[in-house]
Amino acid sequence: MKIRKIIAICAAKCAEKASVTIFHRQGVTWAGKIALKIYPDILSELSKQIKENIFVVCGTNGKTTTNNMLCAALEAEGKKVVCNHTGSNMLNGVVAAFVLAAGWNGKLHADCACIEIDEASTKRVFPFFKPDYMVLTNLFRDQLDRYGEIDITMNILKDVMKSAPEMKVIVNGDDALSAFLAMDTGNPYITYGISEKVVDDKDSHEIREGRFCKKCGALLDYSYYHYSQLGIYACTKCDFKRPEIQFDASEVNLRDGLSFVVKEPAILESDDQLSEIRNRFSTSYKGLYNIYNILAAYAAVKSAGYQTDHFQKMLEEYNPENGRMEEFEIKGTKIVLNLAKNPAGFNQNISAVMQDELLKDVIIVINDNLQDGTDISWLWDVDFDRLKNANVNEVVVSGIRCQDMRLRLKYTDMYAMLESDVEKAICERIENGCGNLYVLVNYTALFSTRVVLKRLEGAK
Repeated sequence: MKIRKIIAICAAKCAEKASVTIFHRQGVTWAGKIALKIYPDILSELSKQIKENIFVVCGTNGKTTTNNMLCAALEAEGKKVVCNHTGSNMLNGVVAAFVLAAGWNGKLHADCACIEIDEASTKRVFPFFKPDYMVLTNLFRDQLDRYGEIDITMNILKDVMKSAPEMKVIVNGDDALSAFLAMDTGNPYITYGISEKVVDDKDSHEIREGRFCKKCGALLDYSYYHYSQLGIYACTKCDFKRPEIQFDASEVNLRDGLSFVVKEPAILESDDQLSEIRNRFSTSYKGLYNIYNILAAYAAVKSAGYQTDHFQKMLEEYNPENGRMEEFEIKGTKIVLNLAKNPAGFNQNISAVMQDELLKDVIIVINDNLQDGTDISWLWDVDFDRLKNANVNEVVVSGIRCQDMRLRLKYTDMYAMLESDVEKAICERIENGCGNLYVLVNYTALFSTRVVLKRLEGAK
């Protein structure tokens, strides 16, 4: 068996290397698939070699950023961490994270693992290992032709959470769906959230998921929304309401990046009375949603008992790669690449664009490959009207479904230039644009667009 394990690791490493160097593609999925084929128990065996804690990150939006930030925070405190940085979050990608981190001898020397898992894939991953912590970021409607309604995703997560009853859940308390799920499973849970009104969304036309209580079916009453269904809520009929928040953001400032204070409870050793710890954090990247990502990572690190002495330094040095607010500069044009794959995520992308008060160009790339979901009707649930108030110079639509995207913008009375070839669209805006460019892409356009930007940046 040891021989098969070593062969599996060697084959996976070679496959990943060949995919990157020869085919210029991420070889992660193939690496995991090959390793499992050769040695089906490889994930179980390697996961047992983690010395301390295994964290998994689930949720519709923010998984990759939160997972990579959690990994960076642990590494900043001196821990060696296994992580699927690329966002390959189905079974093969999870296997690859462990296999590629292992030595050629089959040994894995790591203190922790930070593993992002697609919600539907948890039922395939959890039989191999039981995590110590699950970070649950949020639950939004996403790719109906692939995942179905949110209730299906919630039922899958409920089953896997109950299969690991000792796993602690770090949950976004501002999301009624996620909070109810954590309460309903019986797992121990820890909450994070934002307990003050940050934005005025009275003119928002966002689609609100989870407007009805999952406990009794009655309408939820919201004091206010942060975005989508995230906010301060209570059921109008039963006792379900937003839980007490243990890691609470306040004094939020969205200008020139993000700045906020995290309040958390502390027990004074002398008399076991509760006190309060306050830490201020700031970062250069934009978007209210990133406060939730930071809170989730911070809460996970602290809840597991690790130090956070270097957390602010980590935020200053953290580079959100893989197309999550990733920045490039090509021929004097500042370019931000960001993933936008469902209504809630796209609306927050628009909010981030609006935070930048400078004149800007916007390229929107929409594909309908299998991983994207072939049903792109979700575009009609995005509040594109807000782009008209974002000081936009030109909008360019690209990708396989560029004509559909152009039609969607037409119904907001916005003109969009059409260029199906992403590289040509980017080069045209570099040559003729205003020097400030946002490229918003859905899932399968992300890697290829990032490759184009990296190549153009390297050729400058």
